[in-house]
Amino acid sequence: MAPLILRDAEATTKLLEVILDSPNGRRTLSRLARTCRAFSEPALDILWRDLDSIAPIVGLFPGQLLKKAKKPGMGLSRLPREEDWKAITKYSERIRRITYDESANNIAPSIFSVLEECRPTTYILPRLQELTWKVETPAALDRCAIFLNPELQVINLEIGTKFPQINAFLADMSSRTNLKGFSFISPTSLPDAFTELLARQTGLEKVVLVAPGALSPGVGRWTASLPQLKHLQLDLTGRADIAVEGFFDELRPRSGDSTPSSIGSTDSGVFSGEELDFSEIRKSALRLTGDLPSKGSFDQLRKLHLTGEVANIAVFLKHLDSSLVQLDLVIEDPPDNADWHDLSELMCDRFADTLQSLRISATASSKFADLVRSTSRAEPPSVRLSLEQFNGLSSLTRLDIDLPESVVFTPVDIECLARACPNLEILRLCPLARFPPPHSPKLTLESLAPLTTHCKRLHTLAITFNAAQGTSTLLKSQFVSSPSLLRFHVGYSWCNDPLQISIMLSHLMPRVEALKWFQEKNRVGFNEAFAKNWQTVSETLPHLQLIRSTEKSFLRLPEPLKPATFEKGVDATTSTISRGVLATIQAVDASVQSSPIMVSREVDAQPETSSASVDATPSVEEVGVEAIPLTLSTAVDDAIVRQSSQNGTVPSSPIKAESSPSRRPYATIYLVSSLLSFFSFAYRFTLFPFSFPSRIMQAAFASLHPAKSRPESRSRASSTAVSSQTPATTNEPSDSIPLDTVQVRL
Repeated sequence: MAPLILRDAEATTKLLEVILDSPNGRRTLSRLARTCRAFSEPALDILWRDLDSIAPIVGLFPGQLLKKAKKPGMGLSRLPREEDWKAITKYSERIRRITYDESANNIAPSIFSVLEECRPTTYILPRLQELTWKVETPAALDRCAIFLNPELQVINLEIGTKFPQINAFLADMSSRTNLKGFSFISPTSLPDAFTELLARQTGLEKVVLVAPGALSPGVGRWTASLPQLKHLQLDLTGRADIAVEGFFDELRPRSGDSTPSSIGSTDSGVFSGEELDFSEIRKSALRLTGDLPSKGSFDQLRKLHLTGEVANIAVFLKHLDSSLVQLDLVIEDPPDNADWHDLSELMCDRFADTLQSLRISATASSKFADLVRSTSRAEPPSVRLSLEQFNGLSSLTRLDIDLPESVVFTPVDIECLARACPNLEILRLCPLARFPPPHSPKLTLESLAPLTTHCKRLHTLAITFNAAQGTSTLLKSQFVSSPSLLRFHVGYSWCNDPLQISIMLSHLMPRVEALKWFQEKNRVGFNEAFAKNWQTVSETLPHLQLIRSTEKSFLRLPEPLKPATFEKGVDATTSTISRGVLATIQAVDASVQSSPIMVSREVDAQPETSSASVDATPSVEEVGVEAIPLTLSTAVDDAIVRQSSQNGTVPSSPIKAESSPSRRPYATIYLVSSLLSFFSFAYRFTLFPFSFPSRIMQAAFASLHPAKSRPESRSRASSTAVSSQTPATTNEPSDSIPLDTVQVRL
């Protein structure tokens, strides 16, 4: 029968995750999976859930298929067959997250081509949910396509420079997936069509953009339009204030900013040479009254991660009205004091009721300064990070500050923090800070009393201090003891008197279970004397805690005296009175007589009329024009004249082959034209007797109209003259018709 813990799958998973997070956790889980059958399946699921390389997948091929069995990333000796994929098919369904880093150089490029060509199924990892791809070459980016599947939810891209196919890759990725998270980290600018390529990804809940161009107005409009966006990460490093403001340019109202009464207008309404900016005053007044309209963007945003200067972060947070729950800031250390004060007040003003987690860390350039300071020539830390502006963070449960230079805190800061954040559960104030002698920390063990007094839920504390001897007044106060503090990390804290420190800790933290400090001798800033004293404290503290708990068990509080009681009856019958009220309405009758006055009036509206007649008979003219066309008859004799030989006869012998072949077709043409000429002559000869009497009759009629017959006789004569000419004269132009002699009859 399975153990009781294995009957609850959730409890089993939690237990195995704790084992995985412990030192050598993966090795322990692998041994547990090989030892107990009941733990085998849950342990394998936890082991194969997250992979930091593709090498374990390649290692599932048979040993004889690999070039080197101990280094599966070297490649395969031959192409795998179908039976060689059984182990990969079995374990691939357990993989949920995988990471590929090209810079590790532990996977041969030929393996990807084998996986793509010989894979037995469409998707090698069918249940993959998160893919992290870190590449420096375009060819390595293309290999990511074989791991894209419909169930993929998160893609993290970290690419180098010069990727010409990035647009095609983003378009293919967007068409094949429906993501909930997308991360793009690159030293080069975002593609121009970045927002259009990711337009289909409307279900994004997490967006990480660390690249030039991420603060453009188009990207700001796109991120603000995501209805389910809850986590946003941007890089503001090296940007000007106007560039940060530009991220919200296309989110502002489109109208009303030009009038003095509008919220965003800087016009005071009074004409003057130097105008003051009244927009912030209006916004502050409306924010106090609750009448400030929201832009409606980033309504669902709960987690925000910003990197850059403190001034830029403050400018960005001014435009947010979201109910942030977690805020992660990576700032340049040390920050400007005025900018840090403004940022602290802004966080407390905007997110006091909703902010639960605040993490502040340093950029990579600031951490480099810490390496310089760790040398023997470096100066001790002297920059203070004030916490006096923290106020009203009642919902804050976690505060992490890890800066390399701004590590100095004062008792005033601890007291202000304890009063501003009473519900703190985890507090870390630069636990890696080093204070080499003789420069001691300004905080003492007694300075931590406000935290144990006001923060009743605090269970984890990490801070560097000077554990000096406490006062007797503090030991006599029972309100400074924290019943919830369980883990205490002292880092490089000073420790001179182990016994007195153990007594003080047993009073302030009577239930602390884990006391940690830096014990590695190879760490920079390690002090062996302090490490030995803290070792003594860790050995002495449990005994003092046992003594205190035993003494408390002996304490018996006196039973409270029972107050004397007496029985007494009280008549609580209520008296009722009936009362009636007569409410008679007084009515008044009133009548008003209104008779209209009638007036009769007549108006004579007879229109005046007049008669008029107009003679509109049109004038008509008759004009006659006799236009007899001039006709011309022409005959052409196209008979072919052949030259005879010397004896005058045409040789009847056939044409020899030496003669030109182009003369043969013309004989037929000449014969046809001769026949047509003959028929034309016969036609005219036949009709000549009929045409002669008609000419006599025309001449007789022409005598009756002598004026009209002259041009006609002239035209007939010219026609006859032309017709009697030889064929050679046919190309001459005919005479024009004389129009000046034409009679017009009106």
